[in-house]
Amino acid sequence: QVQLMESGGGSVQAGGSLRLSCAASGDTGRSYCMGWFRQAPGKAREGVARIESNGNTNYADPVKGRFTISKDNAKNNLYLQMSNLKPEDTAIYYCAADGSWGGACYTDVLTFPLRGQGTQVTVSS
Repeated sequence: QVQLMESGGGSVQAGGSLRLSCAASGDTGRSYCMGWFRQAPGKAREGVARIESNGNTNYADPVKGRFTISKDNAKNNLYLQMSNLKPEDTAIYYCAADGSWGGACYTDVLTFPLRGQGTQVTVSS
């Protein structure tokens, strides 16, 4: 199993940027599809982005063109660069991983079995 820990959340004004990080530890010898999802107060969880082990990426429509998902295989880290942030981006952001498919992303990030504890992102207008 792999353990995930997020960092990098905080408060920022609308239009600003933040970079979230997710450190993976444990069974990092396998290939994983990794991703981010978020949950705003009183709202359902929402997938944000996924990245396959070969680097292919997928984004939810609300964040396309503003967020970039990337990973550092050498450090077993996952990142989410968030730019032009909006108040509606305010949420707890979670890192998630799924090693069921050899690094391919076949399922929604919300169903990934491995998750971190989350990091709060607050965007003020």
